[in-house]
Amino acid sequence: MDEVKQLIDNIRKGNIKPIYFLMGEEAYYIDRIADFIAKNVLTEEEKGFNQMTLYGKETTIEDIISNAKRYPMMSERQVIIVKEAQHLSRTIEQLSSYAENPQISTVLVICYKYKKLDKRKKLHKLLREPNGIVFDSKKLYENQVSEWIRKVLKGKGYAISHKASILLVEFLGTDLSRIHNELEKLQVVLPKETEITPEIIEKHIGISKDYNNFELKKAIGEKDVVKATKIITYFSQNPKDNPFVVTIALLHTFFSQLLQYHGLQDHSPRNVASALRINPYFVDEVQVAARNYPMKKASRVISYLREMDLKGKGVESVNLSQADLLKELLVKII
Repeated sequence: MDEVKQLIDNIRKGNIKPIYFLMGEEAYYIDRIADFIAKNVLTEEEKGFNQMTLYGKETTIEDIISNAKRYPMMSERQVIIVKEAQHLSRTIEQLSSYAENPQISTVLVICYKYKKLDKRKKLHKLLREPNGIVFDSKKLYENQVSEWIRKVLKGKGYAISHKASILLVEFLGTDLSRIHNELEKLQVVLPKETEITPEIIEKHIGISKDYNNFELKKAIGEKDVVKATKIITYFSQNPKDNPFVVTIALLHTFFSQLLQYHGLQDHSPRNVASALRINPYFVDEVQVAARNYPMKKASRVISYLREMDLKGKGVESVNLSQADLLKELLVKII
């Protein structure tokens, strides 16, 4: 993310602001910036007296302001990091009194995850240059995460095959922190310049390259009953690693995309990828499935998925095993 790189580069060059307000849905970038500040603004000798971490559930706005107004000891600056600031018991807008005239020797970092400031209110206006930086950490769309994985690994000296990156996204979702943790595990065991393949992921992360939701979705789209049956049998034997609720959610998204596809006038690969917000890699898969599932059939499948979701949650005292649920689902769809 270019904005993150620029922000970190500025800090590295000594262009440091009194307040960093890090907000938004993607926790990964918030943590990355806060950790960089914690590790790099002060020397190890300075940190003992001049760096502290507060937590939203355990502190107040008054405590934050009081600490921020202190002068550093034997150091040019002090650093105060407020984690989980979204849990502060009183409104964050009360930070306005400090933001109007921040202590220039303090670097105050507010980690405000999963929420955003109201741009119309006073605090947001006060936190702009020169007093501070407001960073909005936006969630990546699913079709952007594979490219993010490729860039992260390239920066570390690794490559990854397209199918392997897709496999990671299918299994881990769009949680960048979780994906980053798995990538770090791979970097520990693999020499640099290795190309990460589905086989490597299966061996070191435990994601089956043949029996996963990505392959199930593809088999159902192609109406490949034999392959789909093998996959649901594997799921039934490994229910903890393949939760029914995750399979239902992924298939619901897939068939919803098919409905969107049928509603498009322009079925060119570029337009389909853009309109459905999917990786171009999946366009052929969607086009094949669309031929097998016309609009009415795709609508019926979505109804089946909702019905099976309720059964999986035990609604109306239905108590079926995951194996039975998967078999019934496959019969209804195909």
